[in-house]
Amino acid sequence: MFPVKENLLKVLGELPEGIRLVAISKYHPADYIMSAYEEGQRVFGESHEQELRQKHDELPKDIEWHFIGHLQTNKVKYIVPYITMIQSVDSLKLLREIEKQAAKSGRVVKVLLELHIAKETTKYGLTPDALRQLLSDGDWRQLSHVRICGLMMMASNVDDEQQIAAEFETGRRLFEEVKQQYFADDEAFCERSWGMSADYPIAVKHGSTMVRIGTDIFGPRVY
Repeated sequence: MFPVKENLLKVLGELPEGIRLVAISKYHPADYIMSAYEEGQRVFGESHEQELRQKHDELPKDIEWHFIGHLQTNKVKYIVPYITMIQSVDSLKLLREIEKQAAKSGRVVKVLLELHIAKETTKYGLTPDALRQLLSDGDWRQLSHVRICGLMMMASNVDDEQQIAAEFETGRRLFEEVKQQYFADDEAFCERSWGMSADYPIAVKHGSTMVRIGTDIFGPRVY
């Protein structure tokens, strides 16, 4: 059996107080998740709707599931009834679909707006200017079944720690800018989800409140 418990406790021991851990369990079996659950971990991240649904059905119901991958609008209806947070919202279209499905379920779904700051060419995430535009347009204010709780980002997958730190710092400054401008009186807008297995110690120094760690806990993907 892979040493999930030992790995989890090591990671938790290295996180400063107040930093939440999202254990990224995608591509790992339910018994790995249960090993972490038995040590008190309750927040897990998945990125595929079918895998997430299967795990939700067979695992304890007090688990907080966070969706961290690119979410297609036609998949929203399947996860909205039980998801705790969708961390990868990158368009107004997706926000509106989450609103529609959450209203049907009688729920308010927490979301993070995903930033694209990394130098790598990736299809997903809002550039800083696109984030500013989305918020200034104001349509999101009409969505009563969606609660925007902060920002999420990934740094470039490089060895240059100065570049990684600079990208996280850009995220922190953007968070502070939009917090002051749009969410100054909203206590729910407080999350900065950045930092993964390779770079979370840097992320924590640059404003992260929530790290997404998979490999350091569960090892290489199982399937």
